[in-house]
Amino acid sequence: MDGTFDLIVSGGTVMLPGGSAVTDVGVRGGKVAAIGALRSGAAEVLDASGLHVLPGVIDTQVHFREPGLEHKEDLATGSMAAVLGGVTAVFEMPNTKPPTCTPEALADKLVRAEGRMWCDHAFFIGASPGNAGDLGAWERLPGCAGIKVFMGSSTGSLLVESDNDLARVLASGFRRVAVHCEDEARLRERHRLVDGGADPASHPEWRDAETALAATRRLLRLAQAARRRVHVLHVTTAEEMDLLREHRDLATVEVTPQHLTLAAPECYRRLGTRAQMNPPIRDERHRRALWQALADGVVDCLGSDHAPHTLEEKSRPYPATPSGMPGVQTLLPVMLDHVAAGRLTLERLVDLTSAGPARLYAIAGKGRIAAGHDADFTLVDLKAERDITRDWLASRCGWSPFEGMRVRGWPVATVVRGAVVMRDGALIGSPGGRPIRFQEGL
Repeated sequence: MDGTFDLIVSGGTVMLPGGSAVTDVGVRGGKVAAIGALRSGAAEVLDASGLHVLPGVIDTQVHFREPGLEHKEDLATGSMAAVLGGVTAVFEMPNTKPPTCTPEALADKLVRAEGRMWCDHAFFIGASPGNAGDLGAWERLPGCAGIKVFMGSSTGSLLVESDNDLARVLASGFRRVAVHCEDEARLRERHRLVDGGADPASHPEWRDAETALAATRRLLRLAQAARRRVHVLHVTTAEEMDLLREHRDLATVEVTPQHLTLAAPECYRRLGTRAQMNPPIRDERHRRALWQALADGVVDCLGSDHAPHTLEEKSRPYPATPSGMPGVQTLLPVMLDHVAAGRLTLERLVDLTSAGPARLYAIAGKGRIAAGHDADFTLVDLKAERDITRDWLASRCGWSPFEGMRVRGWPVATVVRGAVVMRDGALIGSPGGRPIRFQEGL
């Protein structure tokens, strides 16, 4: 433990792989160099007394809208929101304009991110019927988070609707495939329920539980035939969780803070179209099932599904309104409040937001506080009580479904590879995010 460190995080309760301990963490060259009582000098000391030091939070589902939709969000504003909320790394989705469905589009995003993103990052390549045969080579490109499939709720080239096209996608490559499961044929057939205008509360009736279950059932059948690992994004239904419990060897599971926290019909009465997202916020029976699945270990990770739209866009008559809501900045405060309420432990939250994402996607050097790992830390005050207010939000869209919510537990510092980029609600330094690295051969 001798030697000078670039940074010492001092005196916090550190969430280590073997349990928590009040100790120091020394950082050198952007990596964890020592854990223990450190008396050596450091260029910078971050006093963590009274705080918990978590492994950096990884949000594996965000939509930062660049290129083409920058009026909603861009890589700079989205990553600012991330680090202000304690998130140190993000996986960004491909449904931009143009979509990220070629190596050239991936390379463009990596260039755009350099010197502008505050957190580390990787970008999904979107699957399409036209690129299915190339995905096995493209998924190994530097900075690629993997392949994303939209079985429903997409437009243009990113929709993979038929079993034949989905089978071709699953046959090309070996990394885990992230999938949005809604059955497009059923969505089209049921659109008559909202044609000509409807109450936003009808959103989960149009996009009903069977729409999600049918797609997830199809995905599992095809993945089993292809012997391909899949990751089912933003699961919303009790029936899907029952099905996924039976396929733990094949599929991993994500839930969002929104689906764990909000419930129909109340959220639609209160928020209107601001509660509209895909798959929808459902009723209390489904929310209870998500929490039970989380308690039972069926849920592998949390993702915010940060999908911002402007308030002007959200004020249009339903169903002409776009689906999606911001969430990267509020993911941790909302979930820390659930910890304070006793719905899950802090250790389980760390697994869902750090170790779980690293395990699912074979992220190199992230996901836990351990010697040789990237020095990514999220410092939180479990006793702090704060209101989520509009003036705290950094997303360009300028709103949150959780505005006005009082939470217990708050991110107070964010460290990305040894650089303190947020402290007490203020950004520090300049954007230094880098592409995430992945383990070879996994």
